[in-house]
Amino acid sequence: MSTGRNGFEITQQQGPWTVRMWWPNGPVTGGPQRITVEQADGASARDAARGISTTVLRRLDLAAAVNLAKADSEAQHMWEDVVRKLTESGEAAGHLLANEGVSDRYLATLAAVYKEMSDKAVGAPVSWLGRLVDRRPETVKDHLKKARRQGYLSTLAGKAGGELTDKAQSVLTEGS
Repeated sequence: MSTGRNGFEITQQQGPWTVRMWWPNGPVTGGPQRITVEQADGASARDAARGISTTVLRRLDLAAAVNLAKADSEAQHMWEDVVRKLTESGEAAGHLLANEGVSDRYLATLAAVYKEMSDKAVGAPVSWLGRLVDRRPETVKDHLKKARRQGYLSTLAGKAGGELTDKAQSVLTEGS
């Protein structure tokens, strides 16, 4: 299952075909609103040359797709809440940067938001943070390095993220 900005889709493989079923964001109350059928990556040209048959369409497991979409709909709403909270926190870091510059409170807040994004497996967290604080990703990366050097965020070898230090927790608590 993949989730996008305006909806989510479930993919099934049927022989040489990839079938994508799409639902808009919100509660799932029935079948998909869009179905696309495309030649699967790596499918032989000979199999695909025969075209999409009624057998391929009959083998679609719409009931399983609907059940999966319903089950994942709740997870999608929880994810939207996470994104909203991260966005609010990132915007708060941007306000601190605009008002205080690269202050201790800004670095601790930036480190906390970056850690949460990494923990939640948000794709391209530095780019996203750059948009939220209105700076280039390279600048945000430099700010995160400074946060690490000043002891607000630990390093995880070879991975994005880290752990907030006691120093960062103290600065965040003072700012509340």
